[in-house]
Amino acid sequence: MPSLTRDEAVARAALLTVDAVEVDLDLDRGAETFGSRTVLRLRCVEPGASTFVDVRPVELHSATLNGTPLDPGSLVDGRLPLADLAAENVLEVEATMAYGHDGQGLHRSTDPADDEDYVYGHLFLDAAPRVFACVDQPDLKAPYTIRVRTPQHWSVVGNGAAQQVSPGEWELATTQPLATYFVTVCAGPWVSVTDEHDGVPLGVHARRSLAEPLREQAGQMLATTRACLDHYHRLFGIRYPFGEYHQVFVPEFNAGAMENPGCVTFRDTYVFRGAATPDQVLERDNTIAHEMAHMWFGDLVTMRWWDDLWLNESFAEYMAYRASTEALGADEAWVEFGIVRKLWGYAAERSPSTHPVAGSPAPDALSALQNFDGISYAKGASVLRQLIAHIGDEAFVAGVGAYLREHAFGNGELAEFLAAMAEAAGRDLDGWAQAWLRTAGADRLAVDRDGWLTRTTPRAHPADRPHTLDVAAFDGDREVLRETVVLDGDRVEVPGVADLPGDALVVPNARDLTWAEVTLDDRTLAELVPGLADVPDPLARAVAWTSLLGGMHRATVDPALVVDVVEAAWPREDDASVLSRVSLVTTSTVIPLFVRPEEREEALERVAAAADSLAERAEEAGDAAGDALALVAARVWARSGSDTARLHRWAAGDGLPAALAGDDDFRWLVLRRLAALDALEDAELAAAEDADRSLAGRLASLGVRASRPTAEAKEWAWGRLADDPDLSNYAALELARGFWVGAAPDLVRPWVTRVGDLLAHMGERMGEDALSRVATALHPKWVVEPDTLEASTVLLQRRDLSPGVHRALLDEDHVLREALASHRRFG
Repeated sequence: MPSLTRDEAVARAALLTVDAVEVDLDLDRGAETFGSRTVLRLRCVEPGASTFVDVRPVELHSATLNGTPLDPGSLVDGRLPLADLAAENVLEVEATMAYGHDGQGLHRSTDPADDEDYVYGHLFLDAAPRVFACVDQPDLKAPYTIRVRTPQHWSVVGNGAAQQVSPGEWELATTQPLATYFVTVCAGPWVSVTDEHDGVPLGVHARRSLAEPLREQAGQMLATTRACLDHYHRLFGIRYPFGEYHQVFVPEFNAGAMENPGCVTFRDTYVFRGAATPDQVLERDNTIAHEMAHMWFGDLVTMRWWDDLWLNESFAEYMAYRASTEALGADEAWVEFGIVRKLWGYAAERSPSTHPVAGSPAPDALSALQNFDGISYAKGASVLRQLIAHIGDEAFVAGVGAYLREHAFGNGELAEFLAAMAEAAGRDLDGWAQAWLRTAGADRLAVDRDGWLTRTTPRAHPADRPHTLDVAAFDGDREVLRETVVLDGDRVEVPGVADLPGDALVVPNARDLTWAEVTLDDRTLAELVPGLADVPDPLARAVAWTSLLGGMHRATVDPALVVDVVEAAWPREDDASVLSRVSLVTTSTVIPLFVRPEEREEALERVAAAADSLAERAEEAGDAAGDALALVAARVWARSGSDTARLHRWAAGDGLPAALAGDDDFRWLVLRRLAALDALEDAELAAAEDADRSLAGRLASLGVRASRPTAEAKEWAWGRLADDPDLSNYAALELARGFWVGAAPDLVRPWVTRVGDLLAHMGERMGEDALSRVATALHPKWVVEPDTLEASTVLLQRRDLSPGVHRALLDEDHVLREALASHRRFG
């Protein structure tokens, strides 16, 4: 099915204006299909011209243009031709549509906890035609009036305020002009908590089986919502423009959240079923702040075409972290940004698929999905921080406000954004934008002990990127140097470095202000084992951790050193995000991919020992902070420990930290480890499945079963992926994530060459967004061998995989190459 090209979008936008869209959805026709009736009111500047609308039904029942019936058989590849348009037109389309089970379109999911169904619309990037007939491109915005028919015990939430007009009949208030991909309807027997703040009605909603945790956590989530709303009102000087503000936690959601105006959808794992660490709450707060920032940047003003997707994501990413610190008082948010988001972004920069922040070619809509990555988010946010360092915060805020007011309820693009910034700053920004926004690649920064800060620019992407940053040094727990420098050439001298003690740790970009991979000098690397935990600045520690892990990926740092630092410094770490992310990366990437195969079990035991040390520290603390440390320690031990007796006790609920009593998610984590060790009894697994009949439990069970290191388990998992037509996006992802786990190479080596055929087969029933995530998990990089690289090379040569899936496989192929390079150098 063709994806809309930019040329087609430009031509259609020049021809049409969409004045209004009315949609009637009948969601009371069973579990597979729903009714859709659309009325579009279109103006055409060239009467007599022809174009097309987008619609992808199971069956097109009728279509009329200005009262004249259209031939349903003229619908080809999701495009319905419109000929001989008048100056003003009314198009009516009636169709039967299919529910999605891949997180796209109108997704329908059954909660096995009570067999209730839930429906939500996720129309990004081009899924709107799976729900209603439309002119599906971001620059033809229109007001929407939506009516919904549902089972009588359901409720409805959407972009406009929802009113039940009779049992099972709902009307949503007409919206402000929206791009098609922002339209949503969420229907089901939701549990809701409502509030109001500053004249804006608020609501949080989740599945009925999550009623207890939702009600327990709603107060904190709504407090975050209120604080962020006030913050953005002050910062932008523009009132929230979309009436009510609802946040719906929906099942089987592909992304973290989606910024639908007035009705933000979140993955429902953000409603914590069990204990939550501070970094998990921070992540949820930050996601709330991120999606709310989109109400202005993305929703009020939308990009004209997908090339400028960064205008949405980079801005919301930066604003969310700014709001987390300024509105929520979470000073640790920028630490989380560095150790989580920037790690993601730097990995994208190292990959051959790297691209500029802005202006990345998107000849059609689907190709834009390939650039929806850590560069669009983390690098873009970092570049905005550099822009502020370049022009000042006052000019930045003024430029943002001017841009939003000029393009309100319309569309914008990079040139218009830069023009607003340049006018506010009173200076030309073309050179800055060329270096930072239009050129790919991350510079590498290093400080030698003679005091020279040097920059290495990627040969493939040369650019003169100026960096405003600081250099700090630490001797034990004392900060002994802090210098702010502007690097606008290849090197600059940093005063005081040459006079530092030999065992001082020197950290370039210590406040993490710029976008550049940091290379630590050899003396600093040697001192990380005894000294990193003593560094008093959490941002500087996060930069050091990020540098250490990045060096491992570039084969300049021995993975053995990473494990040494984890064992020595990680149990003494204070920041929750560093604790969680470093431990996760160590057990999920460092050890299974980069550590020598014969040393992996020992490395896992060392991580488990570090977790025990953290647990002892937690017990000594004996306060709320200690409880959080105990939670992290238990989770890390459950991913790395090999004492099966302890794991069995924990699976039975014995000897757990108090916060984990009755925590089903933790129990599944323990069972997954037992499965990987081939120590899970069938009765133990069956008992867990009986005890947790929730959607989360059902999905976790799939992952556990796939993790068993037996030929039968792998055959079963592969068969489910290949042959189950009802497999949801989340179920497929759990099976894929479990497939390579815990298996000796001999067991799974025969499957390495079969990945492409499986993905091509799955592509017949699963959308590109969901399948790209499955492809990431299913890539055979876990068998770290030259033969796997050969198979991966063949995989990338296939022509029956979509662009998004190919991009995902290319990124994983690069990780495999990094691991093999590390093995060659340090093995």
